[in-house]
Order: sequence, then C-alpha cells, then structure tokens
Amino acid sequence: MKKSNVWSLRLGFSGKKSNTIEKLGLEKFLKYSYKSTFDKQLPAFLEDDPKTLLELKAFRESIKTADSEAKKKILKKEIYSALDFRKWWIDKIRNDEFPLRENMVCFWHNHFVSTSQKVKVNYWIYQHNMILRENAFGNFKELTKQIIKSNAMIKYLDNVDNKKGKYNENLSRELLELFTIGIGNYSESDIKNGARALAGLNYGDDGAVYRKNIEDNSDKTYFGKTGNWKVDDLVDIIFEQKKIPYLITRKILKWFIYDNPSEELVTYYGDYFRKVKFEIEPLLTKIFTEEYAKENFGTKIKDPLVYILQLVEELEIKDFDSGLIVLFLRQQGMDLYNQVNVKGWDGGNSWLTSQIYLQRNNTSDLLCSGRTITRKILNSLGNSDEKPKAEFEKIDVKIDFDSNGNNKTIITELSNRLLFKVNESVQKDMENLLKYDFDPKEEHANFAVIRLFNYITKLPEYQLI
Repeated sequence: MKKSNVWSLRLGFSGKKSNTIEKLGLEKFLKYSYKSTFDKQLPAFLEDDPKTLLELKAFRESIKTADSEAKKKILKKEIYSALDFRKWWIDKIRNDEFPLRENMVCFWHNHFVSTSQKVKVNYWIYQHNMILRENAFGNFKELTKQIIKSNAMIKYLDNVDNKKGKYNENLSRELLELFTIGIGNYSESDIKNGARALAGLNYGDDGAVYRKNIEDNSDKTYFGKTGNWKVDDLVDIIFEQKKIPYLITRKILKWFIYDNPSEELVTYYGDYFRKVKFEIEPLLTKIFTEEYAKENFGTKIKDPLVYILQLVEELEIKDFDSGLIVLFLRQQGMDLYNQVNVKGWDGGNSWLTSQIYLQRNNTSDLLCSGRTITRKILNSLGNSDEKPKAEFEKIDVKIDFDSNGNNKTIITELSNRLLFKVNESVQKDMENLLKYDFDPKEEHANFAVIRLFNYITKLPEYQLI
C-alpha cells in the first residue's frame, strides 16, 4: 500500500486525502489541518431545544402535564433529534477538506466520554462536542478544565449528587483514572479529597458553577499539597505529576497508528509532550512526522467509521445518506455519543470479532451489488410500532481504475491503494477474478473490477492500516 493511502486512512477516515498528502507533503497537510476552520452555527435541529436551566425546567414541567399523544410526539422528536445529531457530525467528517480536526474530535469524544443516553439534554452534548472541536489541537490541561466544567460531564459522572457531607466520587475518580494520569499513579485519599473539592460543582447556563450552600470550603490535601482546592486547582496539581503525559500519548498512538504501542514510544512521546507544556499540536506533528518515516503498515485494525467511509468513497456513491452510516456504526458497536461505558470503545481486536467481520462482509456485498437499505427503514429507527421488512433500493456504484491498463496493472493499482501486503495466494485469487483476457474498455468492465474490490474488502489484510 502506498504510504499516502495508509496515512490518509489514519488521519482522514478514507483514502480520498491520499493525493493531497502526496501533493502537499505530510507537514504541510498537518499545518493546513491545524488552521482549518469549522462551522460554529447552532444546528437547525437544536434551535427549539431548551438551552438555559429555566427553559429546561419549563420543558420538563410541560412533559409532566402533557397528555399521552403529546408525550408520544415529544418522544418521537427526541428520537429524530438523536439521529440528526449523529448525521450532523458524520456530515462534518465526510465533507471537511482537512478531516484531521474531526478525527481528533472523535478521539477526544472517546477519551472524555459523556453519553447522550445518560445526559439526555442534546444542547449539553452539543456544547461538550464543540469544546472538543474548538480545543482539538490546543492545550490538554486547558481542555481538561473546560470539559470537567461542562454540564454534560457534571451530569454524566453524577457530580450533581456530589455535595458537602454527602460526597459522590465518580467525577473525581475518572478525572484521575481515565482522563489524566491513569491507574496506579494516585491514592484513594486523592480521590476522596478530589470529590470534596468538586462538591457543589453543579449545572449552570454556560457550564458548571459552584453552589455556595453545598460546596466544601475546607482544606483538602491532594497529591501532598494542602489548600481549599477547587476544580481548576485539581487539574493544575494533576498536571504537575511526573506520570501525567503517558496515558494520553499511549491513547493517541493507539487511536492513530498502533493497536499495541510500545512503552518505549509512549515514554518517548510523553516526555516530549511535557516539554511542550501539553500543547497537542506540536505533539501530533512530532508523532505523525516521525512515524510517517517508518514502515509501520498493518499495525492497527480499522474502526467501523474508517471501514464504512472508505467503502462509500471507493465505490463513489453519491448522496449516500449519513443516516445509513449511523445505522452501520450502531450495528458495529461504535454508536456516536453513546459508548457502552466511561472507558469508551476499546478499539483493537474488539473491532474484529467474528460478528463484526460478518457484518462488514455483508455490508460490502450489499453496496458492491449496487444496493442499499431504503430510507423508510432508516426513518423507522427507534419506532417500536413500526417493524418494516428488509427493503433495498438501487444505487450507482463505480470504482476508479486505469482503463488503459490490463488485469495485472489494475490488480496492482488496487493493491497499492487498499492492501498493506499481498501474498502469492491472494495474488492468484485476484488474477482468477480479473483474468488475463480482461478488457478494461469493455461495457461491463466496472462490474468486474468491483467484484475484485469486493473480494479485497473481505481479506484480513484489508481490515488493517
């Protein structure tokens, strides 16, 4: 596989940025990615949603007093809003000229987990998502402070129940265990005193605020330092600790390049991260440019998002409904805004169980045959009263190949684009599918090459980047 194709998949979800990486070079591609702009306008589907605490209170009261028919309408709107929310983000991922920002948003989304299923306020989830987008390439410490003070995180990790004299340790524990320093680098006393420092941090119109009647203003000892610490103080103290850089550098290496990064690399990049004062942009530049220089293909299993977006791009499917991608991701266990638990998606081998592999093959068969499920099925998602039979509609599919080549040159072309290695057995199978007498200018040549592509998508090597 060409290096630019591998890195287009790693940094940008599909192979369509391969030519851009080749043309600009990786460093310029990264610079353009860091400078990329994004839309800050509130999505239309959120315009009528409650945004202040008073509006939210009024909305909940209206549900209590509504009749059964009105409640059904509200529930239906919530279901469609949840689908629109996911489609909104997938459209960003698919359409951005430099999609690395959205890839980093996805990374942070799986690091600072906060699910819509528990938070239940779409506007708070949107705010959480926008904090990740605005700070995707910023400073890790500052991003941590902002996220911990988001209404979504306060709700998701139960800090609304954390009050002076009646402490809830969930947010304090996950701040240390999953968000910053990792297991083994703190004490139970740090968790308890962290919870005291976070007590009273509750919902606010523009993010969490302390409520005077339930906050704890006594001194707390946190990592050996004593004072009347509050949320920002906790983060500052955590980031003074020796082991702080390594959890996040391990996760970045795992997200983008290696399912099992070596401790040597984790330490090497972590030490640099501390040196640049936890600025994400220089860390990414160092990791990507240095790892780009290596022959490290086939070290990571494609996640479902990369798999489906590459499939849709390769088959050049126009106007493909992002809702169908939402459905595929849910089926594969990568439901956006809805990880199974606070640890997020495990990645690695969990993306290639026998069931997931079969689902991928079935999806490839469906799309390569020029079919997709109907929008009627998509629109019925979440409606328990409607259970439509499997229905399909025809779509146009084609694949890019050199119409002036022959069977072997076209096989090589697709192999260079799609597979990190090709053994003798696979080569023979591909030559049996696209035989020596193949005419690339013949009327049905495209279908023959799509058959070859379909075969390639089912290879174990295709699942790796």
